[in-house]
Amino acid sequence: MHYYNFNIGDYMKHTLHLTPGEDLAYRRLLDMYYDTEAPIPSNIPLVSRRLRMASEIVESVLNEFFDLTDEGYKNYRADGEIADYHKFLEKQKANGRLGGRPKKGKKPIGNPAITQAEPKKSLNNKQQTTTNKQYISPIGFDLFWDAYDKKVGKPNSIKAWLKIKFVDGLLETIVSKAKADKKAKPDNKFRKDPERWLKGQHWLDEVVIEQASEEKLMPLGTDAQIEAAYRIECGGDPTRARFNSYQEMRKFVQEFRDKRKVA
Repeated sequence: MHYYNFNIGDYMKHTLHLTPGEDLAYRRLLDMYYDTEAPIPSNIPLVSRRLRMASEIVESVLNEFFDLTDEGYKNYRADGEIADYHKFLEKQKANGRLGGRPKKGKKPIGNPAITQAEPKKSLNNKQQTTTNKQYISPIGFDLFWDAYDKKVGKPNSIKAWLKIKFVDGLLETIVSKAKADKKAKPDNKFRKDPERWLKGQHWLDEVVIEQASEEKLMPLGTDAQIEAAYRIECGGDPTRARFNSYQEMRKFVQEFRDKRKVA
């Protein structure tokens, strides 16, 4: 990428604690990330020489705003924006091959404004750490997140979301199936974690909403339970029961049930 949008207010909100040197290092690291479209190497001295910055400052900023992986230091928000940028370019190329522009009213996704993640720790107090790092959602993710409504494991869910290759209508399908899954299983403990749901492509599953049977809703027991209670009461001898027959007992229970409904 040769350019990227810059949200000044959001950037300042999360970087006012930085010293001028740390702020410059962060801006140069962002430029490097978007220019190379690749993780920052974990070789701190090498990166410091490229940026012409002190190793201590570079390492501190990397640990605060980037995640160290086997591939190097990654910024998942930037990865999402880079992916959206290339999708936008491909869409432009496709429109060019068709010899026209996108239909009026349909705007390309483009590259959204950059918003920076909450720092993992404050540079003004080396002993203070922040475990609640905020992951800023890629395009469309929040629609799924709110529709599925099992809000656990958001960072890993975002990673799974970024691996999905969206085609026409897929986003709408995912959101629709997420809502249907929530409706089918109102208690979210019976729904898969969102990360597993996305990785398993469960938007392709058929959603079955179980209908509660009338017997399950009967407040005083099912017909089978009433009959079993009658047999226990008479103990094999109908003359010992309070009712002359199972049907009489069932009628009594039904009338009692109707009175409860009225009350």
